[in-house]
Amino acid sequence: MPSTGDASTVEAINESRLDNGIRVLSEHIPGLRSVSAGVWVRQGAAHETLETVGVSHLLEHMVFKGTQKRSAREIADALEALGGSLDAYTSREHTSYQARVLDEHVPEALDVLADLTLHPRLEQSDLELEREVIFEEIAQVEDTPDDLVFELHGDRLWCGHPYGRSILGTKETVSTMGAELLRDLHGSRYVGDNLVVAAAGNVEHESFVAEADRLFGNAPSGPRVPPVAAPENIETGAVRVGRASAQTHIVFGTRAPAHGSELRYPLVLLSAALGGGMSSTLFQRVREELGLCYSIFTYQSFYNVAGLMGVYVGTRPANADAASEAVREELARVAADGLGADGLERIKRQVKGQVMLSLESTGARLHRLASFALHEEPFLGLDGLLAKIDAVSEADVRRAAALYLDPARHLELRLGPDGEIREN
Repeated sequence: MPSTGDASTVEAINESRLDNGIRVLSEHIPGLRSVSAGVWVRQGAAHETLETVGVSHLLEHMVFKGTQKRSAREIADALEALGGSLDAYTSREHTSYQARVLDEHVPEALDVLADLTLHPRLEQSDLELEREVIFEEIAQVEDTPDDLVFELHGDRLWCGHPYGRSILGTKETVSTMGAELLRDLHGSRYVGDNLVVAAAGNVEHESFVAEADRLFGNAPSGPRVPPVAAPENIETGAVRVGRASAQTHIVFGTRAPAHGSELRYPLVLLSAALGGGMSSTLFQRVREELGLCYSIFTYQSFYNVAGLMGVYVGTRPANADAASEAVREELARVAADGLGADGLERIKRQVKGQVMLSLESTGARLHRLASFALHEEPFLGLDGLLAKIDAVSEADVRRAAALYLDPARHLELRLGPDGEIREN
């Protein structure tokens, strides 16, 4: 029988573990008529070999082509006919399948999610068709420079580490994948100790666990996915990739700490202050004061063994040098000076407000639940999270800024009409 315990005494969070190792979490949010539910699999692009780049994403697509009891059309109709929705994505370290339905339809949603994740057909005939869909997706990225620039940057920055590989894969690797490879991956990774099942909304934990046990309880336990090795090196400097386009797309980026690092909190504040909205330093300086771009923002990702943070700016080729220099100046200034007492307090208020507003969404609450389970961290309630933000000191910010904002530590990659590949 599943083992059950409270994950939070303040928020209505509960966690159970099925006999086969599957973790089941739920958050009851009163006053709603909806529930977001999902299944997470500890299998992503970072777990692939060079020869199988893109296989996790291909498998995510293929489970929607049919199961032992549902056709592809029946999968599409199952929840949409109830007014709900069904979606999926693949990331660096996991694959996720989610549904959003009325509270009365949670059993149906969980049944579809279990059917998809545990019982896909994975037939070669379906693969031949879906392969073409993946090729279209790859082509779409290649035709979208502000997406492609991140792919190119990641590939160079991580020096061959799996964190830099394309989630979609390449035409060459996807072309070689057969149904047997997908079946082997599914059989080894879509198993008990690799799975997290969660729900947030108007859901009662005991009934949710009972449904999860009925639908997922017979899945094999299986071994946990091997951990991703820590990156040994990153590339710094500047790279220019020539491409005919109306804009030059520039990405700065460097290695950041892993998800479990306490430096994650000052880095989130720094990122928000630099490029988290219209009031941010980079937006005001590079776009509003200098008029050098339309789009500029910061980004960050925190994986299990390392992280990534940086800046994107899209600008006309004639302005690329000036925009790059303006970004470098702001990074260097904050790396040297931090945010100051007033700046730190202002950005704390902003980030705390954003966190609280985002958690009005059942989808955001669902992803928060899964994140703690996937990173093997104790659940941190909203009050605890806000306290973490409040606890960040000026010294913390200065330390994080000095370590990760110095532009000399970044790789700058430009994608635009420069005519040829140049490095300096």
